[in-house]
Amino acid sequence: MNRYIQAPVSKEEAAQLKAGDYVYLTGTIYTARDAAHKRMKEALEEGKSLPFDIKGNMIYYMGPSPAREGRPIGSAGPTTASRMDKYTPQLLDLGMAGMIGKGKRSPQVIEAIVRNKAVYFAAVGGAGALLSKCIVSSEVVAYEDLGTEAIRRLEVKNFPVIVVIDSEGNNLYETAIEKYKKV
Repeated sequence: MNRYIQAPVSKEEAAQLKAGDYVYLTGTIYTARDAAHKRMKEALEEGKSLPFDIKGNMIYYMGPSPAREGRPIGSAGPTTASRMDKYTPQLLDLGMAGMIGKGKRSPQVIEAIVRNKAVYFAAVGGAGALLSKCIVSSEVVAYEDLGTEAIRRLEVKNFPVIVVIDSEGNNLYETAIEKYKKV
């Protein structure tokens, strides 16, 4: 099913999404990879605030290449999500609505997705140049010294993703394998 939704995604909207749905996101999302996640964890451990309001927002696991002339960002393909698994349950418990990446997630992350009625989307790996065309603006909001791993606020328009793990824990990676085995 094709869905056009506004980011950030509400819990009510996330609950309506099902594994396998094609979704086109328009609105605000944030980027963060390993180094930024580590810094956010350290900030929380020190009793400090996160550099953006995590509640209701979504993190895209991506580090862009340099922008070409006239473009807000360079190639913007997804990073392997499992690298952020040790940080994700805490962020979901703090109100993060979802994530965009590629690849499987740990059982702990899946439990946190269900517990928090969140969603995990996949963006197509290897299509970073095409995905960047859906990014209207890009602004570094924290950890600029991390370069491509800095946290950015992106404005996206019809950014294509697929629901991989929905708020009920249905996992497209598992169901697709079972479906394929039957064929």
